[in-house]
Amino acid sequence: MSDDYQIHIPPSFFALYTDARQRLAEPIATVRERYEVCEDLANHLVAHAQVLNHVEVPSEVEILTRIHDGLSTPEAGVSVAEARWIVRRLAELLGWNGEPFEHQPAD
Repeated sequence: MSDDYQIHIPPSFFALYTDARQRLAEPIATVRERYEVCEDLANHLVAHAQVLNHVEVPSEVEILTRIHDGLSTPEAGVSVAEARWIVRRLAELLGWNGEPFEHQPAD
């Protein structure tokens, strides 16, 4: 059986779904679906972040923090780990410093 999935999932996203032994904790189909949702969301947030940067909020870190806070609510439909990944990806897309979101907080 051939795997015809053409989208490259970065290791940083796979890390959200792997255990200490580097095994996937969810089926690959679920990981692929979640990646597509998170990548799409990061791309859709680019324009919103740019508007905030030019109109309301003077700090890139503040914008990313506000977006992260919004994504971290249960209503957002993403996990806390996914929210962190989305914000890091958003910073990457914008060419902003996403360093404050690089390290996972201790649970």
